Amino acid sequence: MTRAVCPGSFDPVTNGHLDIIRRSARLFDELVVATGTNPSKGRLFDPDERIEMLRQTCADIPNVTVRGFTGLIVDFCREIDATAIVKGLRGGNDYEYELPMAQMNAHLTGVETVFLTTNESWGYVSSSLVKEVASFGGDVSALVPAAVHARLVERLAERRS
Repeated sequence: MTRAVCPGSFDPVTNGHLDIIRRSARLFDELVVATGTNPSKGRLFDPDERIEMLRQTCADIPNVTVRGFTGLIVDFCREIDATAIVKGLRGGNDYEYELPMAQMNAHLTGVETVFLTTNESWGYVSSSLVKEVASFGGDVSALVPAAVHARLVERLAERRS
């Protein structure tokens, strides 16, 4: 059985993320969507909220499970016996950012990284951009799942109060 990990902050999960998750799930017997903690990024949702949103949005994909992790993704891969890491690439900047990490991960543990190019419909979508646009009142409802959109709007309203 092949098990892969699709890691990310997913703050919040976007339709671009879901596109990569769905396509990855077709390539592996099991896909573990793993949300981690990266101190260099500001978070709108805490880890438990992100896990809950991911579980809700991935519930219809039978071979996907959602888990949280801390530390190095390769240690998590080793812990769950995953042989691959799946990363989505929107463009050249993502590749430049992800390539050294993929090489380091392979060096440390032999875990391979599989890059999937993002569907052109979602190439401009990032969690950061979604949060920024939504914080100024822009309509991002087409960029995130409906349940995520409701939580995003609610959280931003809480922050404004």
